[in-house]
Amino acid sequence: MSLRIRQVAPQIGPGSGVGGVAYALEQEFAARGVATERFTLRECGGSWLPDALPGPLRYAAVAARVIWFSTVGTARLRRIIRDDPSDTVTITHNDALAGDIYVNHGLLTAAMRARGDFRRRMLRNPLHVVTHLRDRHRYGSTVIHRRIVNLCSTEDRLLRAEFPRLAVPTTVIGNGVDLQHFRPATAARRSAIRAELGVPADAFVVLFVGHEHGRKGLRPLLRALTELPADVRLLVVGGSRQERAASRAAAREASVLDRCMFQPAVDDPAPFFAAADVLAQPSAYESWGLVVTEALASGLPVVATPVGAAAELVRDGRTGALSTDQPSAIAAAITTVRNLPVAQTRSAARESAQSLGWGAVAADYLRLAREVAGERAR
Repeated sequence: MSLRIRQVAPQIGPGSGVGGVAYALEQEFAARGVATERFTLRECGGSWLPDALPGPLRYAAVAARVIWFSTVGTARLRRIIRDDPSDTVTITHNDALAGDIYVNHGLLTAAMRARGDFRRRMLRNPLHVVTHLRDRHRYGSTVIHRRIVNLCSTEDRLLRAEFPRLAVPTTVIGNGVDLQHFRPATAARRSAIRAELGVPADAFVVLFVGHEHGRKGLRPLLRALTELPADVRLLVVGGSRQERAASRAAAREASVLDRCMFQPAVDDPAPFFAAADVLAQPSAYESWGLVVTEALASGLPVVATPVGAAAELVRDGRTGALSTDQPSAIAAAITTVRNLPVAQTRSAARESAQSLGWGAVAADYLRLAREVAGERAR
């Protein structure tokens, strides 16, 4: 049977996030001769919506795009799918309530509960309420999709705990990583990048990469820095201008600002992996955690809470250390990694990511898509 894949996401293109996942899969599908097409904001008539607005209006821009894709996008996608031949399988990555396969890139309620003060966090953002109502419909007793893909076994269990009436079969397929791009750096490249960043040659660099400083645990990481030797430096990459300003203020309050370096968000974090000695990601919640797999593929050990990919890939004393989100525990985990043999640990980190190439991930999706296409044909 021939196969055609349609991927659904507001945006699809190179980079990180959901759109980057869909793009990487698209490239692998095409390389295998599988016909592909897209359904994005452009295809559902939402390309006029702004990507961003200044100041507090930025939340309105995000909400407008989510609501448009969830409503107008769903209606238009359903009309398209209704006329599909049986060999076309639709993989939906975000928002739209239609498609044969839905990829769960994160559970809002699980993320809010993990951070505490659940009710306040949900109610202070109207878009959270909209997303929760949409998720209740998607994961309730009404069958919208033929399959649900979760990114790790922890997320699979969490989904069923959050939505016990889920009537759709689930499967686990992790996200991939570009093993050619993210790879251990040479000593010369590492030295050059550290010099460019102004990192002292003898400093031990802890790297944090993320847009959501609160959910990803930057505050306890800053407090952990107070319990570590003075030669330990923290390199923070990502976050909005407001988040970086708030995190600088927290670092100043903890008297560690002079040991911190803040960089804006980047499309490619590979140079920072090359410059660092360990990635620290004490997140409250992750559905996967792409930065963890990119770090491991780069030969960088990881200190993380046991959520998402870290729970399955980080091995204490081998590829890094698992920790709670308490400052003392984070500091102890960083110290553990610092005392590991460097060459052996970096080699083990790289090895742990070898099975996560996008080719293997795409093959899993194609097997699932062919199974679904067979069901459609019958």
